[in-house]
Amino acid sequence: MPNFSQILFVSHAMADDLQALMQALSIARNHHGKLKLLLLYRAFPAAVSAHEPAYRQFIEQQAADGLQRARQALALEASEVPTTIVSEHDDGPVERVIRHVLREGHELVVKAVDEPEQRGLDAMNMGLLRKCPVPVWLSRPITRHREQMQVAVAIDPACSTPQEEDLSLQLLRLARQLADTCSGDLQIVSSWEYHYEAYLRGNPWIKVSDAELVAYVEAERSTRRRGLDRLVQLSGIGGRITLHHLRGDPAQVIPDFTREQAVDVLVMGTLGRTGIPGFIMGNTAENITQQLSCSLVTLKPPGFVSPVRAY
Repeated sequence: MPNFSQILFVSHAMADDLQALMQALSIARNHHGKLKLLLLYRAFPAAVSAHEPAYRQFIEQQAADGLQRARQALALEASEVPTTIVSEHDDGPVERVIRHVLREGHELVVKAVDEPEQRGLDAMNMGLLRKCPVPVWLSRPITRHREQMQVAVAIDPACSTPQEEDLSLQLLRLARQLADTCSGDLQIVSSWEYHYEAYLRGNPWIKVSDAELVAYVEAERSTRRRGLDRLVQLSGIGGRITLHHLRGDPAQVIPDFTREQAVDVLVMGTLGRTGIPGFIMGNTAENITQQLSCSLVTLKPPGFVSPVRAY
């Protein structure tokens, strides 16, 4: 299971992201970790650059005040989660964040979704999902008490490579770990389709009876369900688990599921080309993220190499 002992919290200067900061502090406390606040701000024009040091001091003090409010809301002593605050220009923000990760060994990046009431993610958030080598937690406000929070994990049981299977096992174990710090309930959601059903049904050139088509569809469902059960067993997770094996396009089914089940945090993988610079996030994962209205935690496949370099 991941150990998030070094967490990077990313904030745009003056942003109201108290809820996300509270989530980051809670994660750090649960992992006995440290937290770094990275404040990104727009560089001052040359004509007024003399005022920039005072502005940096101002936004860092604002962040310190917000940190204190977050600690008070969590009844958290400052000594429980050692925290540092730094500020930098926001040019190339995705690359700046990833360089901090690579140079300083951060194991998790936490950032608030800029428009939490809306679905979809902006360019910076998508850039982190595509390029960041460590798990990314994109936070939306959670109104329920921690002990009532609902955690779900999206799993594709059709693993064609060892890397994909390893990623699925990591997702299940991380989701179990998160659920244990919340309500204790873990929702495992997977979707399946028989892609040839529409083609075969009523095709005048291919004679397939209704009974045969039903058998093909059932065989696909059974195969996917056995794969899902196998992954859950291999993961070794226990506790309160509910499996949801849903029929339909995952890009539609999974976001609908999170809303119907009032999921607070969804854990999922970003699959595409792996192990090479210039990783491209899988189309299905990208389409899912753009439809979500809950907090999102994403993991990369083993062997992923970020196209961003530390220096």
